[in-house]
Amino acid sequence: MTRPKDDRGQVLSSLVAVVAVVAIVAGLLVLFGTRGNDSTADEPSGTSTPSPKPADGPSTVGASVPRPASTPTAEPTPAPTTEPSTEPSTEPSGEPTTAPPPTQPPATQPTTIPADRRPAVEIYNNTSRKGLADSVSGRARQAGWTVAGADNWHGKVAASTVYYPPGMLDAANQLARDLGVGRTKGALDNMKKDRLTVILTSDYTG
Repeated sequence: MTRPKDDRGQVLSSLVAVVAVVAIVAGLLVLFGTRGNDSTADEPSGTSTPSPKPADGPSTVGASVPRPASTPTAEPTPAPTTEPSTEPSTEPSGEPTTAPPPTQPPATQPTTIPADRRPAVEIYNNTSRKGLADSVSGRARQAGWTVAGADNWHGKVAASTVYYPPGMLDAANQLARDLGVGRTKGALDNMKKDRLTVILTSDYTG
């Protein structure tokens, strides 16, 4: 027996409605089933999770480093320095202060007599050498002496000598140096007492 056309049309409409409901339910399942994975599905596979940043507070690494002792080290106390006193000492010295003796010239230092204070000189030759008294007289004049006379001496004399009267020792020593005579002696009785007398013997080489 065939169904009327109107009934078949209703059955087809019911099937279309069921298929539509099933499609809507399937779409909802797919939609809600994939929503939890949206946060990771869009990220690239090579991206790594960033590491947490360090806190802004002070680092705790230094806590393990030992700190120096809080007790301060005592510095050595410098020794007191004593400054010299600038005030003169008023205590008397136990030893008397003696002034140094005046500086005196050495005993060997010759005394030079000015030419205007030198006495006159007489020169005698007691050798066989002719003209010895005259030649020595010229030497004496060149040295600044005044020669009052030159002659021969008759008698025995031990060595060439400059004879001097009292008070003329320094002048006699200077004349002996100037003429190269090695001996001085006090004047003899027969000699003049206002001048020096030179007697040259064979030992004279000047």
